[in-house]
Amino acid sequence: MFDFVNRKKRIVQIIMALAILPFLFWGVESYRDKGDDGFVAIVAGEKVSRREYEQALRDHHERMRAMLGANFDSSMLDNFEVKNSVLERLVQQRLLQSEAEKNGFVVLDSQLIKTLREVQAFQKDGKFSKQQYEELLRAQGLTPAIFESRVRKELMLQQLMDGYSEHAFAPSAVAKKVSYLSEVQREINRSVIKAEQFVSEMQPSETEIQTYYDKNQENFRLLERARVEYVVLSLANVAKKEIISDEAIEAYFAEHQNDFSQPEERKASHILISVAADASEETKGAAREKVQKALDRVKQNPEQFAEIAKETSDDPGSASRGGDLGFFGRGVMVKSFEDKIFSMQLNEISDIVETDFGFHIIQLTDVKSEKKPDLKEVREQIEQQLKTQAASKIFGEFSEDFSNMVYEQNENLQFVADKFGLTIEKSDWISKDKAEPQMLANDKLLSAIFSSDNITNQKNTEAIEVEPDTFVSARVIEHQPEITQSLEVVKDQVIGALKKRMSEAKALEVGQNKLKQLQTSPSSDVQDITWDDAKSVSYMQSQGLGNEELRAIFKADTKELPIYVGLENPDGFTLIRINKIIEPSDKDKEKFDAFKKQLQQMITQEETGAYLAAIRKQYEVKINQDF
Repeated sequence: MFDFVNRKKRIVQIIMALAILPFLFWGVESYRDKGDDGFVAIVAGEKVSRREYEQALRDHHERMRAMLGANFDSSMLDNFEVKNSVLERLVQQRLLQSEAEKNGFVVLDSQLIKTLREVQAFQKDGKFSKQQYEELLRAQGLTPAIFESRVRKELMLQQLMDGYSEHAFAPSAVAKKVSYLSEVQREINRSVIKAEQFVSEMQPSETEIQTYYDKNQENFRLLERARVEYVVLSLANVAKKEIISDEAIEAYFAEHQNDFSQPEERKASHILISVAADASEETKGAAREKVQKALDRVKQNPEQFAEIAKETSDDPGSASRGGDLGFFGRGVMVKSFEDKIFSMQLNEISDIVETDFGFHIIQLTDVKSEKKPDLKEVREQIEQQLKTQAASKIFGEFSEDFSNMVYEQNENLQFVADKFGLTIEKSDWISKDKAEPQMLANDKLLSAIFSSDNITNQKNTEAIEVEPDTFVSARVIEHQPEITQSLEVVKDQVIGALKKRMSEAKALEVGQNKLKQLQTSPSSDVQDITWDDAKSVSYMQSQGLGNEELRAIFKADTKELPIYVGLENPDGFTLIRINKIIEPSDKDKEKFDAFKKQLQQMITQEETGAYLAAIRKQYEVKINQDF
């Protein structure tokens, strides 16, 4: 994110999303289930309902669709990491709410009113419009009371987090040391002694083979496994069978045409000379003088804008990219910055623009005009949406009938397949810790498949919802109990493992011997060492080296050069020769201040993360593993 973006941007962005998204916040009261449909977690004694979690998943889905447009692929959201991150966000929100309430945080009416009045979506002719505000909420099925309750909660959480995000401190002495360590370089050569070159020499004995097998039998066990046939009833499949008329598609497009429009976006680069809004006139004058010098340079050499930005800009998020901010639409940047960009011509360079974050020089580098697609372009999308809406009305009844039928006709899946027009699929071998396709990897479904009753009697499992609006019933058709494979079966595997282990030990021995020779007699010519080309490395420019290698290089005593260090690695052993130290050039005050600011931001992130982790320990959090 850019430093100059308004620090209330998160709240404003969420509110602005009202214009295009059906939901705003996760975990607010209006989403909480009033019935008992199960829960996914209990946080500080309060349930996070299954329905709320599923709604949050759908919200996330819609947000990603809006962000990515034509590049959106729903399959990338169908994985554990995404689903778990959604749940973690709900849990984190509950924890922060509990902490804020416990500490007596409140949001004054005046704060709420100020925030709402500053949202451009609620303004008309630059002023807050109550009529526009109410109409916009009404269009989304919200009342002002519900919406303002949500915003109030967000502001309360913002107050809680500001204590950590606004007061991080980086001492100058620490910043100087970190700056030095990040830039000082050491010129090195490397030589890797690879274990694989010794594999052919290794010949484990029969005794070693037997001993290894006896000690590692756990590695040669085949877990209990089964092959199953299964059927899937999903909202998506039901939707495919729905028929939508051309008239319905055309009517929907006519009514929602603006929903498919892509607003104008602009791409810009900028140079920021930062200065606080409440800084003294003297400080502001010095900043203005500095930005004026940068502007003079840009006007003389417009083609060097990126280089000048890298050299002078105080925005750590964009300076390294030549000031590039990427594409953005209205409502993202602070108003004075945005107004200027959307009034510029392509490739134009602005005069000095002042915001609460300092002084900017802006270059407009590209424009994506507003795009209003015709019906042909979005027809398929509308048809799919209408099919899903139609299927949603009957899916509850379908899923109930599906559940009843797989239970009542539990000797095979053919009845339910014929009833709902489903295909009976067959799996390869699956186990409790490995199952393909992914929908079979559901813990609850696997538990049902491997239950003694279903294995013995080969009955249908109950209908299990493996993901929102997707139900599966399976039946075991072949089963193998857990076994330990004999040595005869896995002997080649054992020999391979032993050879690898022995060759790694050999590489380590050879490497340590060569390192000892080099350290004892640095000027001696140790045989069979081929050094790669010299390269300069630092913590910021690792040149492909791993953390352990960098640590070994920068821990080494460099009073007398060259010196040699070595360390074990996954491929064998690495020898490193350190030839010289390359001291960093002197950093001017502006660059040091920018680095110190970056370090302060990193400290802020660390402190915020530590605070969230500490809150997690204070309250009881129970995750319902069934979901």
